[in-house]
Order: sequence, then structure tokens, then C-alpha cells
Amino acid sequence: DIQRSVALLKQACLDSGFFYVLDHGISQEFMDEVFAESKKFFELPNSEKMKLLRNEKNRGYTPMLDEILDPENQVNGDYKEGYYIGVEVPADDPQSNRPFYGPNQWPSEEILPKWREVMEQYHREALRVAKSVARIIALALNLDEDFFDRPEMLGDSIATLRLLHYEGGQKTGQVSNPSKGVYGAGAHSDYGLITLLATDDVVGLQICKDRNAQPQVWEYVAPVKGGFIVNLGDMLERWSNSIFRSTLHRVVLDGQERYSIAFFVEPSHDCVVECLPTCKSETNPPK
Repeated sequence: DIQRSVALLKQACLDSGFFYVLDHGISQEFMDEVFAESKKFFELPNSEKMKLLRNEKNRGYTPMLDEILDPENQVNGDYKEGYYIGVEVPADDPQSNRPFYGPNQWPSEEILPKWREVMEQYHREALRVAKSVARIIALALNLDEDFFDRPEMLGDSIATLRLLHYEGGQKTGQVSNPSKGVYGAGAHSDYGLITLLATDDVVGLQICKDRNAQPQVWEYVAPVKGGFIVNLGDMLERWSNSIFRSTLHRVVLDGQERYSIAFFVEPSHDCVVECLPTCKSETNPPK
């Protein structure tokens, strides 16, 4: 029932910019396989992972503490390691000169034989789900259903898959402690259009609906088996003239190991982002 989906999604976007997506057409068997392959990579010796260190095209491995998402409040970097996989564009293609486009780095097939095939399939499947979600978002904003499908938008999108691994306390002794500036991932909002997050069953993600509240109130987002946690990015908040929300979130861990997979979706380089026609009025002029 598309109208029911639109009404529910609209309320979530106005309230927090976070919602669950279920029945998205990616089988549980395949999701399990993607998580299993991700785990195989992160269990490799450090020397193997460092051979694939993130390059200037933002592809490859990011080590523990590599990122600081909330420098004002973090004493160290995030207690997570990651791996970036983007849109595959050959190095000799003129498009590969653009940011976020280029060839991916892949682990050797001798070490991880099915890895590339599984990740490329997941990239395609997740992008299909993102485009379906974008159609419902378009309807929720009173736009044509295919608004975001156009070539300059998601027809030629910048889509980045990021595998994430948060080490358990048994390895590092790191339990998150916000009062001491220790986080699995520091507080931030995503900067793009939408993010699809798949997680294992370990709780860790928190959101703060009002970033200006003193003190800030953080609430856990429960994992949902087989579902995606979807959140809106800053770009969609701007595009919608601040009608829809891009909400602060962070990862706080109790010492358990945690795996998640984020899929960040933005329109193409040629998309002009300006106040949507349905999001401005005399009382709410473009900000």
C-alpha cells in the first residue's frame, strides 16, 4: 500500500529522519553472506589489510582510530575499522577524474575468492533499494514519483558501500564512554541524500532528535533482523528547505564486537541542489 508507506515515511522524516525499511527484496541468505564475507576481511592479519589502505579515491581499508567524526568531544578516533567500495569506473575512463569515481581496491582472489563478486552484487542490490526508497520520499515531498530517478540524480548516482567493524572489548578493552570522549563512532549527521544501514544484532546506534537540547538526549535504535535502518542526510534537509530532518547519530558500545554495513547514496555530480518547488511558500521562503 504505497499511500500508507508514504504517510508513515513522511511522519518519520519530519520527526527524526530515521526509519526502518523491511521487505526490500534482498534475501536474508544473501545478507548473511555479505556479513560473513565482511567478517572474513576484517579477520585478516593487519599486514594484509594495510596493503589495501584507503587511497586518494577514498577506496579501500581504513584502520582503527583513523576517523574522528566529532573532534570537539572525542579524545581518540572512532573505535572502528572500515572498507570503502564505490562506483567502479576504470582508471582510463575520463569519469574517473571526478571525486568518488574510480577503480575500487579489491583483496586478492587467492585470499578471499568470492569477495569482490559478493560486494559488487550487494552494491547493485542496495542501490535498487535506495532508488525505491527515494520514490517514496519523492511522493512524501509532493514531487513526481520518478523525480529522483532522472539521469542527473540517482540515474547516475554516487553510491558508496562501507563495511564497518567495531572491535569487541575482549580485544581492545574499549567500552564506549561518552563522558570521557570514547566512542565507537562520534556524533555526526550524514552529508548526502540517504544512507541505508544494515547491522548485526548488537545494539550500538544512538540518535539525538534535538541537537540543540542541553543536555542532549540520546536514544538507542534497535537493530531489525534483515531490515535496513535508513536515515536522511544533510543534503536532503537542505533540498527540502529543512522540512525533512537530518539527525545526529553516533555508536556507543558496551564492549561487544559489532559489524554493520552502510550504503551512502548521493545524486550525480551534475545535479543542482536547490530548494524543491514543493518545499517553499510565502511563509517558508527558500533558506
